Amino acid sequence: MAALPDNSLPAPAPAAAPDKPLFDLILDTLEDAKAEDTITVDLAGKSSLADHMVVTSGRSQRHVAAIADQVITALRDNGFGKPRVEGLPHADWVLVDSGDVIVHIFRPEVREFYNIEKMWQADFSADQH
Repeated sequence: MAALPDNSLPAPAPAAAPDKPLFDLILDTLEDAKAEDTITVDLAGKSSLADHMVVTSGRSQRHVAAIADQVITALRDNGFGKPRVEGLPHADWVLVDSGDVIVHIFRPEVREFYNIEKMWQADFSADQH
């Protein structure tokens, strides 16, 4: 008679820490989603809102929404929870706030109009006259 297989279940894996740092995960996800003209702004010392801001573009409202969906899914699937999201229904400008990194995803015309990266990249320590 053949031996019965061992029916014991493997021990559950311990809750894993995210495989990638948040910032790297977001940048890789944007690249995979074919986001365009991605820039990053270091907010450390400039704002208590976040450590980094990422500004990127999608070619159309549909592309902007798809990029945002990919970022949201990547955050959730990698243990970063559900981010706060604004603007997804219209998808002209979608903000994804993951806590330490804020992502702005624009249609090109809207991005040009608001030009928020210029405001945040300004040197606020320069003498004001």
